[in-house]
Amino acid sequence: MSELDTAGSTRLTRLIARDFRNHIDLELNPGARFVALVGENGAGKTNLLEAISLFVPGRGLRRAEFAAMARVDGPGGFAVSLTLDRDGAEHRLGTGLEPPGPDGRTSRLCRIDGAPASSPVAFSEFVRVVWLTPDLDGLFRGAAGDRRRFLDRLVLAVDAGHGARVSAMERALRSRNRLLEDRPDDGRWLDAVEREVAELGVAVALARRETAERLDRLIAETRDDAQPFPWASIRLEGDLDDLVAVWPAIEAEDRFRLALRNGRNRDRAAGRTLTGPQTTDLVVRHGPKDVPAGTASTGEQKALLIGLVLAHARLVRAMSGIAPMILLDEVAAHLDPRRRAGLFEALDALPGQVWMTGADPAAFEQAGDRTEVLRIGG
Repeated sequence: MSELDTAGSTRLTRLIARDFRNHIDLELNPGARFVALVGENGAGKTNLLEAISLFVPGRGLRRAEFAAMARVDGPGGFAVSLTLDRDGAEHRLGTGLEPPGPDGRTSRLCRIDGAPASSPVAFSEFVRVVWLTPDLDGLFRGAAGDRRRFLDRLVLAVDAGHGARVSAMERALRSRNRLLEDRPDDGRWLDAVEREVAELGVAVALARRETAERLDRLIAETRDDAQPFPWASIRLEGDLDDLVAVWPAIEAEDRFRLALRNGRNRDRAAGRTLTGPQTTDLVVRHGPKDVPAGTASTGEQKALLIGLVLAHARLVRAMSGIAPMILLDEVAAHLDPRRRAGLFEALDALPGQVWMTGADPAAFEQAGDRTEVLRIGG
């Protein structure tokens, strides 16, 4: 790779995990761009990927509560720190959970170069992370809610404020649902909360639409039918998505707010709000075959998902200027030799550091001397 190709790349040179999951006090000092964590099942390989994933907004790749990440029989808190080399400059990022105090309360801590940070959003100036885990294998055949969470993760990697908007929107929706149940005739409060739902909902829908359109365009411009990972076409499906595709934001808010008002009786009977960004679906098609992704074979779906994640990594680099670290949990072992070689070639074309897990070191032999193999758990 040229110097231009690697500009903006971030390399993790030290990872420390204390009282995190099954790790009492672990330190890794990788020197390669490809890092393979190998060991028996239960050794804690995925736990280390999860530790890295905590340096983006959200709850990490398992979406777990922070208290659940503290080591069993430990002090009740944990600490994770990364030392990053970004274009020759070193930065130290830390996060963790304080042990519970006398009142039983605890809180998350974030630090950058030793100074307190307001939230994990601040980490986005130094590092971006994308990942692929076995939990995503059924994405295309699963529930729309799973694809919506995947979509929001795609957006969050390029727009660190997206998670806060989604959380605020969900709180506003819960408030509306409670009002419809407890005080359905209180028009003034319903008008107020529906105004908030409309503003937040349109902001969320626009952010999703921008990322989805950019990703779809990038895939179309760089697709190669000869690659082992088929290209995908993507679009969003939902009533609010249709609104923001046609109308300016202010007009879309007005129309969404009117739809909420007109749907009060229906939504009260259903016990939930039936229109809005919480109903969006990410529609994915297998590009070369032009069929819905969910109808493809299991192997084709896996390959399609890998291609989509790699394309997203390219988009993150293009939009943020930071080449993301790529976390791949138990991916290589489940590919045939041709696709495994293709995966390593595709990863080599990306400037970001890659962390992979697997039980068998042989799964990484085709990566050659690009990969540093670190044994976890003995």
